[in-house]
Amino acid sequence: MTLNSIAAQIRYTLCDVSSQTKTPHLGSCLSCVDILTVLYWRTMHITPSDPDNPERDYFLLGKGHAASALYTTLAYRDYFSPAALYEHGQTGSQFEEHPGIHAPAGVETVSGSLGHALSLATGMALSTRLKGAKNRFYVLMGDGELNEGTVWEAAMFAAGKRLSNLVAIVDFNKLQGTGESTEIMHLEPLEEKWRAFGWHTIRVDGHDLNALEQALEAAKPIQQPVCIVADTVKGKGVSFMENDNNWHYRIPTAEEVDQAKQELGVL
Repeated sequence: MTLNSIAAQIRYTLCDVSSQTKTPHLGSCLSCVDILTVLYWRTMHITPSDPDNPERDYFLLGKGHAASALYTTLAYRDYFSPAALYEHGQTGSQFEEHPGIHAPAGVETVSGSLGHALSLATGMALSTRLKGAKNRFYVLMGDGELNEGTVWEAAMFAAGKRLSNLVAIVDFNKLQGTGESTEIMHLEPLEEKWRAFGWHTIRVDGHDLNALEQALEAAKPIQQPVCIVADTVKGKGVSFMENDNNWHYRIPTAEEVDQAKQELGVL
């Protein structure tokens, strides 16, 4: 399968799982699918059959409400069966709405509250460097998550330690649960903020798979932490969901899932 077809399959499954399990945050999941697809199929050193391999790269999801996007990516990357995704949000399931302590294979951290993944990855990256290991750490944050002060404390620490094995990716879809991100907080100029904190920055179309792959490869030899600002669209891939913030919480009907399937070209 091509990366485009993999991303389309993930998007359709997200819609179907949301509809059947009545779990929200579909718009937030759809905006980061292309980023996850490139990371798991092109960039990261991982072994799905051995998810705890000590030489693996680590992915930490900061925007925990997009857990379904991570679960679905892991399922199609063969960490577990896609059929298990339909346990999402059900009582007693390991597929919680935000990843919990009993999360399935491949999930590296809990993320019930936003703003902690970068701090955690920063400590892990420093520990790894002190041990002389080669693991790399990738953190995906939502733009609304940047409201959290802990993000900027970690940004200063990582730059101070020149953690070249750490990449932060901002899913900059411009919307958060209660409105437009750039109106709720003064986010722009976002790249300049990260540079002022001592990070190398790259800005990229977050739905251009080739550009994402090139940006993630370009980050590897940089001798300081790298922030990739990925411009994305909330609800990307389904015309009636794109840039409509109702889909932060709304659940699609069966008819809407069928329409999404046709638009995505999934058989």
